Amino acid sequence: MSRPDFSSPQARADHVARRLAELYPDPPIPLAHRDAYTLLVAVLLSAQCTDKRVNEVTPHLWRLADTPAAMRHVPVARIQEIIRPCGLSPQKAKAISGLSRLLVEQHAGAVPRTFEELEALPGVGHKTASVVMSQAFGVPAFPVDTHIHRLAQRWKLTSGASVAQTERDLKRLFPREQWNPLHLRIIYYGREHCTARGCDGTGCEICRTLFPERKRPVRTRK
Repeated sequence: MSRPDFSSPQARADHVARRLAELYPDPPIPLAHRDAYTLLVAVLLSAQCTDKRVNEVTPHLWRLADTPAAMRHVPVARIQEIIRPCGLSPQKAKAISGLSRLLVEQHAGAVPRTFEELEALPGVGHKTASVVMSQAFGVPAFPVDTHIHRLAQRWKLTSGASVAQTERDLKRLFPREQWNPLHLRIIYYGREHCTARGCDGTGCEICRTLFPERKRPVRTRK
């Protein structure tokens, strides 16, 4: 039997999509949340922090305030005290307080449903907005975190020149209707099989399948 031809990025992308759908047919959202607002805050907290740690911290924060109207009255120092285990707590606490105030003042207390409005909120960049748009509102988006950025390079789906370039390349290779579940699938695969230390581009199943002749470790851009 002849070996599949994975010489083109599209062929590799098609295999990745098929295999990950088999491994993770219905991937759950890793950040615990109740609604769009609590998801927005959880994603903001996840910057340079594990989802596990965020999920340990947010219940304490929600007991204090779990709506923009309530959170805007909580002193920044109190927010910072609770979220300190997530790291970068001074910046994150100010952002949570500021965006909560703006949600009340400019959006009637609701999380806006456009990238432009989300990215205008304190502490909300394109990746955070993409997660909220995809996971809270079901709008096709392809948030690129460190796992996705690393794996896309190992699988030669992108040059990895930047996170923005990786996002553009993945959106070009995968159908729009696959973006939302696929970005979660890649994250789970990156955590469980193609980790930063456990696989160097030659160890996990997908890396071995796509590049059976690869002998040298893949050096990825951060």
